[in-house]
Amino acid sequence: MRVAVIGGGAAGFFSALAVKDNHPDAEVFILEKSPKLLSKVKVSGGGRCNVTNGNTSIKDLVKAYPRGAKLLKKGFQVFKTNDTMQWFEDRGVSLVIQEDDCVFPVSQNSQTIIDCFLTESRRLGINIMTKAGVDKIVVVDNKLKLIFTKEPSIDNTFDKVIVATGGSPRRQGLDWLEDLGHQIVSPVPSLFTFNMPSESVRDLMGVVVENVLVTIPGTKLKADGPLLITHWGMSGPAILKLSAFGARVLSERNYQFEVLVNWVAEQNQELVSNVLKEITKDHPKKQIVNYRPFGLPVRLWHYLLHKCGLPLDKTWQDLGKKGLNRMVAILTNDQYQASGKTTFKEEFVTCGGVSLESIHPLTMESRVVKNLYFTGEVMDIDGITGGYNFQAAWTTGFIAGKLS
Repeated sequence: MRVAVIGGGAAGFFSALAVKDNHPDAEVFILEKSPKLLSKVKVSGGGRCNVTNGNTSIKDLVKAYPRGAKLLKKGFQVFKTNDTMQWFEDRGVSLVIQEDDCVFPVSQNSQTIIDCFLTESRRLGINIMTKAGVDKIVVVDNKLKLIFTKEPSIDNTFDKVIVATGGSPRRQGLDWLEDLGHQIVSPVPSLFTFNMPSESVRDLMGVVVENVLVTIPGTKLKADGPLLITHWGMSGPAILKLSAFGARVLSERNYQFEVLVNWVAEQNQELVSNVLKEITKDHPKKQIVNYRPFGLPVRLWHYLLHKCGLPLDKTWQDLGKKGLNRMVAILTNDQYQASGKTTFKEEFVTCGGVSLESIHPLTMESRVVKNLYFTGEVMDIDGITGGYNFQAAWTTGFIAGKLS
């Protein structure tokens, strides 16, 4: 049996290795259009490679996927996060689970993961070809013929083909799969940070608030978690989560939208007001600048007081009802204007791809082309940060590699 895996990234390598594990006699080819292999693995996690997440609860895991949760719920029953960790450990890659459940190689170097894949591929006799772009798939007598950009010196007819080409930033990049009869969901960016060119909050670059609640007015979008202020606007897990779940809505708004930040992650304004009243009672003569509620960072607290027009030298006892209300409002309902987006680090993630309506969820086989399978981000599956996108690649690659 001859098997072609189109794409030399994470999903491509993992599915190719799974094919050899399930079908040791198969002749397997990884076909990568660029000169480099596993380039996204190399830069992921700031070059450390967040291979998966330490959470093993399927119920919790599926909440991390704005798209594809239903398919992955079934997939995780076959291969989930603890299986991934065992897979790498069995192949000599020691892993560490951080406090935030992100899982990295102990080496803190993505090259460890790349070396593991390349070593395993050599051991199993997988043929790897770079500069081998595929333009088209043609069905010929129950086999699949690949039309290459530049004809390589191999037989281009295969018994099975796995498509692992990753996310395409443009819809045209998926035309060759649509031509075969697959439904395509137009791709838009996911996992991006918010640009705020007109907001002075950018002067607080580097400030981190451990737990905020962020919402987009006029939508049901909300996310909580840490927030990082950057020189262009806002980032951090809360913002990235919001961008993932709001990928389509924010694209439709051309990335011009309002952001509401609840700096204390407490929606009950009366509770927040009561905390401030307690401070007034216990520290009446202290200046408001010198007593920060909710453990807010110093620079942020100064900024918020200035933004809501409260003099820094005012004492808590002189705050008054109006002053207290202004403070509650800025802490729980602070408004910013976003105008544009920035890719998170070098990790480009797309929402969209081959519609899951076109794929058998238990096998990853195409519903319209027999012997053709899909894995990874070429499908309309994407997750938030925290190792979830790689886990989707490992799970779908493991299942596709069964070729069942």
